[in-house]
Amino acid sequence: MRSRLVARNQYVLQIKSPDQPGIVDAIAPLLASKGCDIREAGVYGDPDTKTFFIRMRIASEGLSLAELDAVLKPLAEKLKLEWVLKDLSQKMKVLIAVSKFDHCLLDLVHKWRIGSLPIDIVGIVSNHDTLRYVAEQNELPYHHLPISKATKPEQEAAFAKIISDTSADLTVLARYMQILSDEFSAKLSGKCINIHHSFLPSFKGAKPYHQAHRRGVKLIGATAHYVTADLDEGPIIEQDVRRVSHSTTAKQMVEIGREVEASVLSRAVKWHAEYRVTLNRSRTVVMT
Repeated sequence: MRSRLVARNQYVLQIKSPDQPGIVDAIAPLLASKGCDIREAGVYGDPDTKTFFIRMRIASEGLSLAELDAVLKPLAEKLKLEWVLKDLSQKMKVLIAVSKFDHCLLDLVHKWRIGSLPIDIVGIVSNHDTLRYVAEQNELPYHHLPISKATKPEQEAAFAKIISDTSADLTVLARYMQILSDEFSAKLSGKCINIHHSFLPSFKGAKPYHQAHRRGVKLIGATAHYVTADLDEGPIIEQDVRRVSHSTTAKQMVEIGREVEASVLSRAVKWHAEYRVTLNRSRTVVMT
């Protein structure tokens, strides 16, 4: 007899709704009545926005994604739920954008290759040709899109076409040293993660480690956030820090920061790909 603990179908259910009693009490027995197991669950009620969040990993031996969708739809309509239901066997398609720094790109590609990131990398976009070798070594498409102030609209149109042609679910700016236009940022809302080499909201903009060094900070860090039209102000997904001292040079801060940037970005991508992140106005709820 096949164990229910190793059920064939693994789904994730993400819910956002007005905070109200009885949501979990309504969902759990409905799933159980259809032979589904809730293998993982997280809930959060935000007292500020009066919003309730749920993430469930569901195992089902018999129900297809479409059948489970049909089971949940009447309840979702009744309770006015915003919901996402995904098959975890279908990995999220990710397009990575870089410039010349390779540390974040290499970390993402390595973790993808060893299976620790639940994604399919569909290509690499760059405004330089410097990192083409990474794509070639890993048999990935490489799209060289040079950019200047005069050609920015055409370059972004080409970038957008690559996203569309590859059916990328997520675009990752892995030290892509270009500021996206407001229009492009709006198109990518909630579907584009940037790594900022600073512990935001401090030291925004260029050369944040040098800014931090001048201020004599004792902690430096990195921030992964969703891209918005407001530079370096999108909803934050993940952050981390490292301790430094008065003797740490700006160059050493940059070196320390690269390790932090890579690990912070890969965690943010992983959590997004596992549907653990939900937007909550200008913030995020992350069910880890």
